[in-house]
Parts: sequence; C-alpha cells; structure tokens
Amino acid sequence: MKNIRVIAATLALGTGMVAGVGAEAKGPASHPQAEAQALDLAKQAIALRSVRGPGNQTPQVAALYKSALVAGGFADGDVTVTPVDDTAYLIARWHGSDPKAKPLVISGHMDVVEAKPSDWQRDPFTPVVENGYLFGRGATDMKLDGTLAIAALIELRREGYKPRRDIVIEFSGDEETTMKTSAIIAQKLADADLVLNIDGGGGTLDEATAKPKFWTWQGAEKTYADFELTVTNPGGHSSAPRKVNAINQLAAALVRIGNYQFKPELSDLTRAYFVQAAKYEDPETGAAMKAFAADPTDKQAIATLTANPATIGKIGTTCVATMINGGHALNALPQRATANINCRIFPGHKLPEIMAELKTVAADPAITFKDVTEGSIATDASPMRADFIAAITRGMKTINPGVPVFPSMASGASDAMFSRALGVPAYGASPVFIKDSEDFSHGLNERTPISNIQPAITYYLSVFADLSK
Repeated sequence: MKNIRVIAATLALGTGMVAGVGAEAKGPASHPQAEAQALDLAKQAIALRSVRGPGNQTPQVAALYKSALVAGGFADGDVTVTPVDDTAYLIARWHGSDPKAKPLVISGHMDVVEAKPSDWQRDPFTPVVENGYLFGRGATDMKLDGTLAIAALIELRREGYKPRRDIVIEFSGDEETTMKTSAIIAQKLADADLVLNIDGGGGTLDEATAKPKFWTWQGAEKTYADFELTVTNPGGHSSAPRKVNAINQLAAALVRIGNYQFKPELSDLTRAYFVQAAKYEDPETGAAMKAFAADPTDKQAIATLTANPATIGKIGTTCVATMINGGHALNALPQRATANINCRIFPGHKLPEIMAELKTVAADPAITFKDVTEGSIATDASPMRADFIAAITRGMKTINPGVPVFPSMASGASDAMFSRALGVPAYGASPVFIKDSEDFSHGLNERTPISNIQPAITYYLSVFADLSK
C-alpha cells in the first residue's frame, strides 16, 4: 500500500463525514485501511488510459486490480485476466463454504470514455484530489466505485468473514463501446444467483446543502438500439428537378418519426419510482408523476412528463434522429440519403417490434430500415426480490439513516443487460452520492466527492455479507 498514512489523512480531512455525505465529522474513519486503499487504487487506475483503440491500457488496470486482490488474500489462480482484442476482462472468485450455492456476482467495468486533455481544466488521466473531490476520467464512471468494492472485499477477508456462497467480482473491459467482454462474462457466470452491478443506481445530494436527498437502486434499463434509414434514387442533373427526391423523402419521414410518441407505459418498478420521486420534484412535475403512476393514460400527466427531457424517457420508448447524410454533389440530384434513428426501448419490447413500428410511422415504402445496433440486447426488468431489497436498504440505513430508498429504471445501457438476458437477476446499487449538477460522467472535468469513500466501504461490507450468507 502506497503512502497509506498520507492517504488516510487526506480522507479524514477531505471528507469530514461519517454515516453519509454531508454529515459533520464525528470521529476517525471506521475502516481506515480499506478507505485508504480504495482511494489509492482509484488514483492508480485513473492514471491508466483505459480507452478503446491504440494504447488501450485496460489490461494494465486489470493487472492492477489483480495485484490488489491477490495481496488481499485471493489465491492467484482464482483471479484471472483474459485478453480480448485490445482490452481484457477480470474475474476473481472467493470460494464460499457451500459449493452448491449459486454465487453472488459483483459487476463493474475498467474502461472509460475518451477524454482529450486539451479540453479539460486538468489532465483527465492525472488524478487529483482537490477541494474534497477526486478529479479524473473514471472518477465517477466507474474506477472509484470499482476500487471501493475491491477494498471492501479485502476488508471482509481481513476481518475474518466466511461467505456461504462464492463471491465473484468481475470487471469487463469494453462496457463503454462494444460490450464484447460484457457478454462473455455473463455467459461464464450464467449460474449466478444475483448480479450486483456497482455501475448503476446511486444517491442524489441536495444542491444547496450537499446532504443526501434520496437513493435509488436500478432494477431495469432501457434497451439501446440504432436503426439506419436509407432512400435511394437514380438521381440526375440538379437543373432538371423531379418530384421524387431522396433527401426530401427521408426528411419527411424523419419529421413524422420526430413527431411520434410511443405508447406511454408503466411497470411495477417505474410506478414505485414515480410515487417516491414525485416528492423531490417541482410541484407540476411531481403532480404529473403521481397522476401517471395512478393512471398511465392521463393525458395531462403525459403531456407534462413528455415536455420534460428528464422524465420523457421514463414513461416509454423514445426514438430520435441522431445522424444524417445525403447527396453526392452540389449540382446533382441525390442518389442516396441515410439517417440513423437512436432508440431507448422500454423493457418488454424487442428491437424488431420497434423497427416495425417506425416503418409504419415513416409511411414510405421507398425507405429501407436496417438494424445496425451493436453491443446491446433487449431485456425485461429484474424481479423486485425481497432479499436484495432488504440487504441494500439495511446497508443504506447503516450510512444514511432516514434517507428514502426506492427503485429506478436507467435510460442507458450497462453490463447488467447481458445477465438479465440469461435470466439472472441484476441490480444497480452503487452507494455513491453526487449532486445532479456535478455529475460529469462521460463529460469534461469528471469528479466525485471523496466523502463517499468512508460510507461506501461500510455499505459494501454490509451488503456483500448479507447477500453471500
């Protein structure tokens, strides 16, 4: 462990918190060695440019994590790093006392989105702790969360805990791009009892007080899809225009699709979310959320939620045009025009079903549709398992008593979808709290309050033990 005393001191000064972000300092950290290790590992991981393409250092992140796990008590043979193309994935197993029990899987990823140093205030791959924040690409998504889980598992071993079922921690190497390793891992761990995705869920801090408002766990996610629309035409000289023009045809279809709203939908999970989250919204939005939860055909509620970019994706499938290309010369009629429609599909629907609906909306048989989706698969919501809900609720109460806990559905995709597709329940349950205004995942100057470290370790110790008994 590098400079553990210095790191522990940094945590004590930088957090000033116990039992949740925003609390006053009440004493020394309860797990100082694990907390220091989590921050140290996160800084080392951030310094490795784990971005797809030339110079991808995801394999080095995997080696870093393996080294920490082996030093923390895992057998070398139980921690495997497997190269795949320019990346790699890691699977580590802590054997339980009952070989017949299905394993608990803790899931994360090591890769990050590209970051150009010239665009950032600080170099994205030079970790910096400043003003109580850890800065760097991956500080939020999700190198700190990954090292928190690693440090917590090592702490459990240090304290002498003996799991009944195997605990498997795994990290994919291309979650931000093709998700090839994500699918491989899910197949290898298809016998899991439950997957705890530490890259999903999380808490919201009050913008004014920085105290926890509420915490959500993720039980479902919308399916990512891309559909390519193409119109072809013989073309000709621009001085002799024709009624049928490839660009015009495509444009008209895109307008129809843009004006179309898929049927609003509600699930048990999203109903629970709307009822609870309504309390923390402005009066108009909150009233609409309650009304929609009571009646998903309520036109006024639908209109209000549809008009809000933060809520439209929560009430059904959305599809938007994201790219367009057409024509081949300034003085020629277009021979070809193409566009991409990106969809986020409500759980329970398959991609061909949505593409067929888009064809109907486009209302032009001359337009061809092609599914060009990569790295995504449709999945249903995970069941609202009582043992999981009890474990994460208990874990959250140990660090933030009184903070509301309720489910949510993610609009983006994660590794969890591959496990759900195989019938394995998967849940996002990160303990990290952040202000909405400071969530810079995938964006510039990514950062996370290091005050999360102490409570997160305590939370993971509780949850990992509860779910592996």
